[in-house]
Amino acid sequence: MRKLFTAFLFGIIALSPALASARDLTGAGASFPYPIYSVWAIDYEKATKTKVNYQSIGSGGGIKQVTEGTVDFGASDDPQTTADLKASKLIQFPAVLGGVVAIINVDGFQNNDMVLTGKVLADIFQGIITQWNDPAIAALNPGKTFPAETINVVYRADSSGTSAIFTNYLSQVSPEWKSAVGAGKSVKWPVGYGQKGNDGVAGNVKRVKNSIGYVEYAYAHENKIVWTSLVNKDGKTIGPSIDTFKAAAVNAKWDKSKDYFLWLVNESGPDSWPIAAATFILVRTDNPEAMDLVTTFFDWCFKNGDAQAASLQYVPLPDNLKEDIRQYWQAAK
Repeated sequence: MRKLFTAFLFGIIALSPALASARDLTGAGASFPYPIYSVWAIDYEKATKTKVNYQSIGSGGGIKQVTEGTVDFGASDDPQTTADLKASKLIQFPAVLGGVVAIINVDGFQNNDMVLTGKVLADIFQGIITQWNDPAIAALNPGKTFPAETINVVYRADSSGTSAIFTNYLSQVSPEWKSAVGAGKSVKWPVGYGQKGNDGVAGNVKRVKNSIGYVEYAYAHENKIVWTSLVNKDGKTIGPSIDTFKAAAVNAKWDKSKDYFLWLVNESGPDSWPIAAATFILVRTDNPEAMDLVTTFFDWCFKNGDAQAASLQYVPLPDNLKEDIRQYWQAAK
């Protein structure tokens, strides 16, 4: 599957309108949903002969390009407010659900072996905890042996919706983080070094011993990178999975009157993964042709793409939400 993603990435046509045929659909933005958008695009072309060329450039880049009208749709994991959308003549809707995970490269640890709390995770990324054998980490992991080594922190260097999700979570669980760093697609990271895209962070953590980073779960799963467990809002130690992402979203109140603006981090529930998220599509309201192309594509995905989404560790939208989104599209046209 990884080869499929790579082939799709390097085989895409450039996004210049002069190079794209009239029937091609162009998009850019978040790397969080790139694996599933890649598969959906390939299947859609087979079914309809219409190409979907999507560039994984980060949420900030996607918002910029759709706002400037250089692509048909943007993709962002950082939901935009109705005021911001109206100012840019955009609408927004969720496409799929997933989760962000803390990934590590520490000898002796496999998936879910290491337990962290949100506060400890924030302290690591803030540079308050700098060694793997810090007492705060050891206390959460009795009986485990940690190296007396410096923690190598890796973060997203580009304008990233994954960063927005992750820092939003850290801001909710750590007043110190909220005060000193805050939340957003781009923040001033106190420590560590940056990499571009989920794939950049994943690849770096996989190569560098004693490192920690954060990526969308599908990237960790696909690249076989070790992730940690987290203690959720209800005090339960839990691992990431489709089921725990679903649990985080079970009480989600999607409101089309607010353009579906919603965060799913730090949700209550014993089975809820604490860094769950939706990823969103943005389309210009003043380009009817683009809106028709985009909504036709995602309507096809909603009808035909659930199995592919689940196989890549994403959570498909519930049927009632899909129907609500279709009504939202009609009202915007």
